[in-house]
Amino acid sequence: MRTRVRRNLYWFQKDVTMTPQQKPLVLALFAYAAQRDLPRTALTKATGIDPLRLLKDENYIVQEEQFNNLWSAAASLSNDKLFGLHFGESLQLAALGVVGEIIQTSTTVGQAITTAASLTPLLTNAVAMDVQHNEGTITITLDKTGQVNENVTAQIADFLMAFVIRELDGLLFRKVKPTQVTLPFANPSADYVRVLRAVPKTAVKYGITLDASYADEPIITANFEIQKHLLRKVTDAVESSDSFRSKVQDYLGKNAYLGILTLEDVAANFNITPRSLQRRLQEESTTFQEIADEVRKSIALHYLESGQYQMKEISSILGYNEVSAFSRAFKRWTGRAPMEYLEKTPGRK
Repeated sequence: MRTRVRRNLYWFQKDVTMTPQQKPLVLALFAYAAQRDLPRTALTKATGIDPLRLLKDENYIVQEEQFNNLWSAAASLSNDKLFGLHFGESLQLAALGVVGEIIQTSTTVGQAITTAASLTPLLTNAVAMDVQHNEGTITITLDKTGQVNENVTAQIADFLMAFVIRELDGLLFRKVKPTQVTLPFANPSADYVRVLRAVPKTAVKYGITLDASYADEPIITANFEIQKHLLRKVTDAVESSDSFRSKVQDYLGKNAYLGILTLEDVAANFNITPRSLQRRLQEESTTFQEIADEVRKSIALHYLESGQYQMKEISSILGYNEVSAFSRAFKRWTGRAPMEYLEKTPGRK
């Protein structure tokens, strides 16, 4: 049996203003641009969008054409042809308000994917999302609408492909593995393999195929609350420190709910080599390991103090294979073993 869900986007016009669901996406895009050292003034000049006014003025208007131009400007200023893919990889779920709508109306992954398809027109007029439930598989495809130029369409399609993977990770609280990924061009960059977790095949449309068993898996809504806790307000990122150290720490912290990212993954997302990332941190008298340990400490304290997780779960989330290794690291960070820390924490019995 095969069912299809498709939403047409042709009601969009160039003079249509931004939807409420797009506002968090625009702000998150500006925040990621700041993380990538792109000058906010240059993006504002290229698009006419002032993110600080957008944050504070609910009547501030952004046109659909400005929103689309933002993608093009960010890719150009960053000199990153895969800006959309890297942005989608970096966007922590709780940053995008539409995910809250998905969670409120869905109990299983299958329902969440179908809901996401129905909400896609509220985010973009560049592509339409199509969900096919076949025997044994779920296939999500993105089809160009022809309303936006090819460069912007590619950036947005890349973003949505990466974001779908990240969304599923967050809803299940583990990393999903597609059975197949397709792209409408040959010889894709290795970053597609890294981000989408499969070697892409060439096809007419962008597509992600998953095993049908995912469809009936329940969404763990409590994890969305964890993600919201770990995510700083977009305001902080838009007005963040100029130090590269703070940008790396912010990126690690926002994406720590499934473990601490590797040096290689962070460097790839910043579109630089691991050696360049290390050199820039050394110029600020720090190392990637020091920053990663600070983030691990912060996350460990949150999980411990919540009282909702076993020590083994916390160890695993933070990337430690053994509880003993986590305990030693925690004692190095705080001067106390985890249980001793909890016993001496004010307000706890």
